[in-house]
Amino acid sequence: MTRVVGLTGVTKRYPGGVTALDGVDLAIEEGELVGIVGPSGSGKSTLLHIVGTLDRPTSGSVEIAGFDVAALSDRELSALRARHVGFVFQAFHLVPGVSALDNVAEGLLYSGLPRAVRRRRAAEALERVGLADRARHRPHELSGGQKQRVAIARAVVGDPELLLADEPTGALDSASGESVMQLLHDLSAAGSTIAVITHDLEVAAQLPRRVRLRDGAVVEDVLGSVPPPVRGGAAAAGPPAGAAEGCGSTGGSGPAGAAGGSGTAGGWSGTAGGPGTAGGWSGTASGPGTANEPRTTGGPGTANGPRMTGGPPWPPQGRVPDDAWTGA
Repeated sequence: MTRVVGLTGVTKRYPGGVTALDGVDLAIEEGELVGIVGPSGSGKSTLLHIVGTLDRPTSGSVEIAGFDVAALSDRELSALRARHVGFVFQAFHLVPGVSALDNVAEGLLYSGLPRAVRRRRAAEALERVGLADRARHRPHELSGGQKQRVAIARAVVGDPELLLADEPTGALDSASGESVMQLLHDLSAAGSTIAVITHDLEVAAQLPRRVRLRDGAVVEDVLGSVPPPVRGGAAAAGPPAGAAEGCGSTGGSGPAGAAGGSGTAGGWSGTAGGPGTAGGWSGTASGPGTANEPRTTGGPGTANGPRMTGGPPWPPQGRVPDDAWTGA
């Protein structure tokens, strides 16, 4: 697998003794979807600037798409950034009064491609993000989620090796935010390498890998997505067998209450039976839990509640040509 981002011992210090990044090691492989997570002041924005080649580190090495950043001139860095890195920002940064199609085509402005080709590729990118029918709409005619989709289309129109999304849902309502996150997942499934910079733990929880920053250092690098919370209905997998807790209710009249079936791990609980014909109330108890065994109900009139538990450096791929164009 090709490594797209490689940071080794990266430190960034600013005048006045401020250390924004302190010895950061980070590798992102081709096709990964990664969350860079941390509170304000943790170093996320500085890391974004370093990975996006918008800034250079004070010390350490940075390789992006196989290029050693330290070996490139500013002109070559501009070419690297324009050809290999796409940016998505919280504030969209769309040009007012210009159609979605031309906003996306602007992402290819420094590519040297003819205008007709740029617009054709822009149309393809808009279709990719589900906005083919909004190509002629101007930013003020689009919702927040649609604006962010246009910004994502502009970022991916040149097929960059790396997409950097800085708080992509920060200016959106929850429904639009979920839509944008689904789009990022779709792009990742199609092979894009994406790093999402966010302070939102709910957004980070949706990502298969999370790199957590604090005080300019990586304090956690976790693989594996977090399962969504359970809200009613069937319960999630619970503790070991036998740990089910009673949640039954008394039923109507009926024969002497039958004993509740065995409790399940994360399943249904035992119940109390209805009033016994012999005059007393029959007591019941859940038997030892058997994992994944369905519960056997008692006599008529019983009801059960759901059980809720939580419970060697890679070789560069060639230098940017000396006659490379410049671009933001």
